Amino acid sequence: MGETSDILTGVIAEGGQRLDKALADASGLSRERVKALIGEGAVTLDGATMASASAKAGAGAAWAIRVPGAVAASAAPQDIPLVVVYEDDALIVIDKPAGLVVHPAAGNLDGTLVNALLHHCRGQLSGIGGVARPGIVHRIDKDTSGLLVVAKCDAAHEGLARQFADHSIVRAYRAITAGTPLPPAGTIRGAIARSSHDRKKMALVEDGRGKHAVTHYRTLRVLDHAALVECRLETGRTHQVRVHLASIGHPLLGDPVYGKTPARLRPILVQLNFRRQALHAAELGFVHPITSQSVHFTSPTPVDMETLLVELGS
Repeated sequence: MGETSDILTGVIAEGGQRLDKALADASGLSRERVKALIGEGAVTLDGATMASASAKAGAGAAWAIRVPGAVAASAAPQDIPLVVVYEDDALIVIDKPAGLVVHPAAGNLDGTLVNALLHHCRGQLSGIGGVARPGIVHRIDKDTSGLLVVAKCDAAHEGLARQFADHSIVRAYRAITAGTPLPPAGTIRGAIARSSHDRKKMALVEDGRGKHAVTHYRTLRVLDHAALVECRLETGRTHQVRVHLASIGHPLLGDPVYGKTPARLRPILVQLNFRRQALHAAELGFVHPITSQSVHFTSPTPVDMETLLVELGS
């Protein structure tokens, strides 16, 4: 449960503005937080509950915002080793190993990246959306390795979230595919939504039903019945690289959900005990939400994928 709500009150000084902007300026809350509270029915104007963030606010109108206390994070801090690529007071960039779940959920209630961050950051993670210290701005799959950024304050969380929303974040993945894509470079476009046949899977769907998704790919190296492919994301949908590459007939090696490893290559994966999709988040770039400086991080291909590349290239 959250703590007792605070009630913020005031009077609109300048009319004609959007309600969310006027209240953000007047209350000191972020605009995204105000939008969320409007959606929760926690904002009134002259006593009337407001439902639209884009409504115009008239000068002299009395406003009130009920701000609930942050819900305590249910995850417990755990001393789990982290590979920290970069850290300052606003954010932290982690190089996540394959096998580490990002956020607690059914079946993975602890031992996650969030548990590790709660220990490492000792309470200094953003509380955006009314939940204390989650910090998570984006995720990568449990069995995908590589880079992700976590916010340590609400301002950083909001700034990063805006960049993810406008698709200005630089994200590049290294993938090992079954077969070699033809053409060797191109763009895959296709809306992605939850599969109607299996709710645990995502699927390509007709335009207008799912979320627009765009992946730019290029073949870096041709291997034995496989290829090393770079995928640069224009959007960031759940399982996007996995779904898009499978849709052109070249699923990720080791992917148990979206692909079937060619019989010729199965002995190699068994020999190497390679039990995950061959996908690594190798590059991450963005504008630092506090300093406004462009930052760019890279992560080397992990040992298990490098070993697989050597075997497939020999």
